[in-house]
Amino acid sequence: MTAVLVIGVGGGALIDCRIRRIPNTVVGATAAAGLVLALAGLTDASVPSALAGAVIGFALMLPGHLFGGTGAGDVKMFAASGAVLGVEQVPQAFVLTLIAGGVVAVWVALARGQLGLTLKRTAALVTSRGATTQARADDRSDRGFPFGPAIAAGTLLAVWI
Repeated sequence: MTAVLVIGVGGGALIDCRIRRIPNTVVGATAAAGLVLALAGLTDASVPSALAGAVIGFALMLPGHLFGGTGAGDVKMFAASGAVLGVEQVPQAFVLTLIAGGVVAVWVALARGQLGLTLKRTAALVTSRGATTQARADDRSDRGFPFGPAIAAGTLLAVWI
C-alpha cells in the first residue's frame, strides 16, 4: 500500500510541481491499484472500504475546488488516495493534508513576500464563495501553488502514523 501511494501521490505531486496539473492517468492508475490491492486482500481495506474511501475523499476535497482553492486534479488525486487508504484512514489523511497545505501556503507566501495578501485572501475564502477565483481574476497573476505535494504529505503521514 505504501509503495502504491509513494508512486501514485508522490508522482502526482512531482508532476503537479512541474506542470501544475495532475494527469488523469496518474489518478486512474492510483485508484485502480488501490482497488486491486483491496480485491487481492493485500491491505486492511476491503473493496467496499476502498470504494467508500474514494467517494469520501472526493467529497472532502470538492468544496476546495468549488470555492476556487484547489484544482480538479487535486480532488481526483485525493479520491484516488482514498481508494488506496480505505475509508477508515481518509479523515486523518484529509486533516494532515490540510495542515501540510497550510504550511506550504505560508512558506510560499513568505517566499513571495505576500503573507499579508495571502491571509486576506484566506479570510475572503472563508467568508464568501468564490473569493479566491475573483482575487486571481483581479490580480491577473497566478499566486497559487501546486497542492499535490500537500496531498502526498498528508496521505503518506496518515499511513506512517
